[in-house]
Amino acid sequence: LEDLSFRFLEPELYRKIAQMLEQKRTEREQYIRDAMAALGAALAAAGVKSEIAGRPKHIYSIWNKMRGKGLEFSQVYDVRALRVIAATTRDCYTALGAVHDLWQPIPKEFDDYISRPKGNNYQSLHTAVIGPGGRTLEVQIRTEEMHRQAEYGIAAHWRYKEVGRATKAEGAFDEKIAWLRQLLAWRDEVAGRGDWAERTRAAALDDTVYVLTPQGNVIDLPAGATAVDFAYALHSDVGNRCRGAKVDGQMVTLDTPLRNGQRVEIVVAKTGGPSRDWLNAERGFLKTHRARQKVRQWFNAQTLAATIAAGRAVVEREARREGATQVRLETLGGRLGFGKPDELFAAVARDEVNLRQLQTTLRDLAGIASPVVAAPPPAAAPRRPKPSGDSGILVVGMDRLLTQLAKCCKPVPPDPIRGFVTRGKGVSIHRDDCPSLRRLGEQHPERLIDSDWGARPGGAYAVDMVVTASDRPGLLRDVGEALARERINVTAVRTQSRDDLAHMRFSFDVEDLTQLRRAAAAVKEVHGVIRVARG
Repeated sequence: LEDLSFRFLEPELYRKIAQMLEQKRTEREQYIRDAMAALGAALAAAGVKSEIAGRPKHIYSIWNKMRGKGLEFSQVYDVRALRVIAATTRDCYTALGAVHDLWQPIPKEFDDYISRPKGNNYQSLHTAVIGPGGRTLEVQIRTEEMHRQAEYGIAAHWRYKEVGRATKAEGAFDEKIAWLRQLLAWRDEVAGRGDWAERTRAAALDDTVYVLTPQGNVIDLPAGATAVDFAYALHSDVGNRCRGAKVDGQMVTLDTPLRNGQRVEIVVAKTGGPSRDWLNAERGFLKTHRARQKVRQWFNAQTLAATIAAGRAVVEREARREGATQVRLETLGGRLGFGKPDELFAAVARDEVNLRQLQTTLRDLAGIASPVVAAPPPAAAPRRPKPSGDSGILVVGMDRLLTQLAKCCKPVPPDPIRGFVTRGKGVSIHRDDCPSLRRLGEQHPERLIDSDWGARPGGAYAVDMVVTASDRPGLLRDVGEALARERINVTAVRTQSRDDLAHMRFSFDVEDLTQLRRAAAAVKEVHGVIRVARG
């Protein structure tokens, strides 16, 4: 119908283009069929399974392209065109090689939109060749999914990927598309009649924009959303470390609103967090509730971590002053009404726990843990070891003797142990291979005393674990989760990064050496961990 109308409205132009085509429409259609047959045989020989379609361009379409792009007739290479639909991207490039083997390619008339998609995510291979009879022929090569998106657009791509076979949702989506098309048609009819058409169009358009990841996945966001919203839609960790954005390959500011069909790539830092400016509504960095919530969560977590650290420092200082460093934090927190040590630390930092009450509780617990005992009797002939108080440690020749586990080596049952008689603090229990014990024994060999674990030592024993790993974001979290799976409650952690290596020392309590070994094995399985050792 377009060709017929063009023939009567612009007879001279129609006749001129028809003469340049040198063929009638029926002849051009036969030419396309012959070219399709030749190409089909070549692709089959190359082992490419494909579907081939072709069409001769209408005279009116040729004129439109010449007028719209300012081209001469000789520059319109798609007067005759073939389209190849291949199964995979690899098949697309194999098919391209078959086309160039079959017909001579025209220099500078090849475009690879698969490796470098257009801004609207259009993907295809375009090539122009000298076809049968010396006539120009354009060939487009793409996969079925690329073709679907090229024909129906990004919204149809989303519909195919997300709606699938959900009939109700599919029908609603189709109705919405039909409604929008009808409204756009009405707009054309009533153009110029006040602002009714513009108001109707604005009301009809969806408040959603569809943008693409570098891999071509579709992300839907509210209208006005920015690159920061996009980053948080991908993952909260990507949003927290977002430092820049590329839209269609160009760097943009983070407050730039995104538009339909844009391809967005987020530039992230290795470490760090969001900016407080993002929460300023006047700056326009955030549009989505999810992004605002994630930013607030990050800052709340940082504030809480600082509060807990400050409270821990106060508790540890008071414990040293009261001589109660062996008191378990869980016991201290429970006595003061807190379920977890971190809750106690936070309350202390906020002055919700009276300092005098904390000191009194520490003294009471230290008294329970370390009763005052009489001095040991003079050494007698060796006899069967007896348990020393309630500690579960057997000290040769001494009963009810105050013992304490050495902090330098932190022995755990069933480590081989020996005791060292201190001045005024009872017997310090060391691992048999402890370097500190070896030095003390060389200076005061008479104070060394044989010791052993009781039949049922029980209780909890403080240990340190030293971890060396390749530094990366999330490493500390992953190691902590590995320990948590082994029911390990970490009481302290110190970290240091140097030369892309992370050095971490974890302090926690275990029941025995078996639990410690299980924890070490779990940490060794964490990605990037190089070495795990006892502190």
